[in-house]
Amino acid sequence: MKNTKNKARILIDCADAKGLVYLVSKIFFQRGLNIDSNQEFVDKESGKFFMRTVVSGDFNANDLKMELGRVLPSHANLRLVIPKKKTIVLLVTKESHALGDILIRHSAGELDAEIKAVIGNHKTLEQLVVRFDIPFHYVSAQGVNRTEHEYEVMRKINSYDFDYIVLAKYMRILTEHFVSHYTQKIINIHHSFLPAFIGANPYKQAFERGVKIIGATAHFVTSDLDEGPIIAQNIIPVNHRFDWRDMQRAGRDVEKSVLSRALSLVLNDRVFIHGNKTIVF
Repeated sequence: MKNTKNKARILIDCADAKGLVYLVSKIFFQRGLNIDSNQEFVDKESGKFFMRTVVSGDFNANDLKMELGRVLPSHANLRLVIPKKKTIVLLVTKESHALGDILIRHSAGELDAEIKAVIGNHKTLEQLVVRFDIPFHYVSAQGVNRTEHEYEVMRKINSYDFDYIVLAKYMRILTEHFVSHYTQKIINIHHSFLPAFIGANPYKQAFERGVKIIGATAHFVTSDLDEGPIIAQNIIPVNHRFDWRDMQRAGRDVEKSVLSRALSLVLNDRVFIHGNKTIVF
């Protein structure tokens, strides 16, 4: 990479060692780079060190990365990211709230990503997507088995160059085969209650149990259903005045905001996956 007067995100996770912040910062100082922001964290249970630094100035990316690598412990994970818009593909079914919010943010320039396409297993949301001049692909699940359907969905996805797949209320359980092809690249949003309710109408179940809070969780998808590393969560209080439809409307608002927050964090390289949890800066 040529010399660039630009910003770079330096992302480090490695075994903890004394003086790491000093050693890394010294390189930035010697190269005349400005540290625009810096955050670090040590997970004491695992002895792992995490650091996210944004620097600006004149630098050769390859040379800077090599020099940083020489002062880090062996087997360190080091990424140097030049900030730019990432690319995403959305998977949808029939619910429009999560998709609509993302499309509006994208149209307003508030989403730090380019939407390559939307893929749906129903045609319900096609006209909404077309209004934003984004390709929509309908992949029917009728009359085919799960393997055939997933193969066609994967074929559509792989026709695009993308960074992440976003499940914007995609109401199909993905197989381990599918997930394994996109490790740490699939982001999902779902409701989260105490207790947890599953099935076709979780809000009605929550109402019948007299739930006092409703919320949402955004997470990376793994082969364990809804148990991948959590990126963002939020809750809101509800009470006896809410019927299940009120809860559903409120829950959709939470889902939109949590998914938006999660996307912002991931797209700006603020999330480190650490086992089955995340470090979020």
